[in-house]
Amino acid sequence: MTFKAAAIQMCSGIDPQRNAAAMARLVREAAASGATYVQTPEMTGMLQRDRAAGKLHLRDEANDIIVRTARELAGELQIYVHVGSTAIALEDGKLANRGYLFGPDGEILNRYDKIHMFDVDLDNGESWRESAAYRPGQEARVVSLPFAEMGFAICYDVRFPALFRAQAVAGAQVMTVPAAFTRQTGEAHWEILLRARAIENGMFVIAAAQAGVHEDGRETFGHSMIIDPWGKILASAGGTGEAIVIAEIDPAAVKAARDKIPNLKNAREFSIETVGGDVSGGVAA
Repeated sequence: MTFKAAAIQMCSGIDPQRNAAAMARLVREAAASGATYVQTPEMTGMLQRDRAAGKLHLRDEANDIIVRTARELAGELQIYVHVGSTAIALEDGKLANRGYLFGPDGEILNRYDKIHMFDVDLDNGESWRESAAYRPGQEARVVSLPFAEMGFAICYDVRFPALFRAQAVAGAQVMTVPAAFTRQTGEAHWEILLRARAIENGMFVIAAAQAGVHEDGRETFGHSMIIDPWGKILASAGGTGEAIVIAEIDPAAVKAARDKIPNLKNAREFSIETVGGDVSGGVAA
């Protein structure tokens, strides 16, 4: 059973209401083009480097405008709406970088909290400490949909292939990777990482991204894309501003790719040992 998937590219600002309105407009446009699954980027609701200012806009799940808007859109348009992620206030004062998948009835089919925190110092002076504000997730989940088995990741998760392999082994045919990649890391690694995850697991990858210069001053890489199990880019966007990329997804292509290169079946358990050499060049036992 094939389906038409859309990845929405955004340039989210510091006002969740404006971002929700932009999301709604783009989701409607994607649905009008025939998409029955629509994915938005990481941090759809707000990109705000000033944590004190941003915290004034944050809400729990029951009162979040992005959650409410996506739920209404899914029910109204009778499609699957995947909020790549948005910041959700938790009871302990921390935040969750949480993705949501809504079904055509408007109900939440899956929540996914980003597992790997982006704590890095880049060469251009950018420094990020996601763990200072966000509580990392602890659970991955593959969701059975009428048209495919779907797995979930968010942005920095793409650098951890074990997460993708575990979901592929659990049956995932499509992996979702909404993101807000920095321009610097995106230029270096975005495409090659996404294509590698698709190739090594024989699965589709759908990656909606943030793109351009944002109100808070950061710059994200964009280039939202959809990739097939053979690593072919089926659709992609540019590096700035809003866009919608759409592609037909045929889960049968997953079986075809895995039959040609059955590395999931061929994987073997193995042991590993660290050994050291002596001064004469011999290897210590």
